[in-house]
Amino acid sequence: MDRALKDKIEEFKSYRIDKPPLEIIEHYRKELQAIQDTMEIVQGRWKMPIIALLCNGEFRYSELEKGIPKITPRMLSKELKDLEINELVKRKVYDTIPVKVTYKLTDYGYTLVPLIIELTKWGKQHREYLMKEKRREHNKG
Repeated sequence: MDRALKDKIEEFKSYRIDKPPLEIIEHYRKELQAIQDTMEIVQGRWKMPIIALLCNGEFRYSELEKGIPKITPRMLSKELKDLEINELVKRKVYDTIPVKVTYKLTDYGYTLVPLIIELTKWGKQHREYLMKEKRREHNKG
């Protein structure tokens, strides 16, 4: 674990030393609410992959569908609509024949980039950790 992460963990834990449980709960209430608010918006299997793909620019619906394996058209439509309602994604309709529709992140949507980077790092580390554990268990048996 790198030093910066250790420092963040210690800072997070520092408040709870020698404090009664109710005081700890009260202190973290706003932080917990912020986490719940965030999860309400980005939870689910598909929203973060959609946002991550849109970090790379503007995409048509069909391109998003191809770029996100296993997502159904119905789910992609639903998730894009939710992201649009939360002002993370902008839908643009072009006055052409046939009609062209594209999706891109809003400036506000780009504020999720640091979170995506950290989730990606953690996901890679977690997968590596699980693979090491699996190999370790396999070698024992």
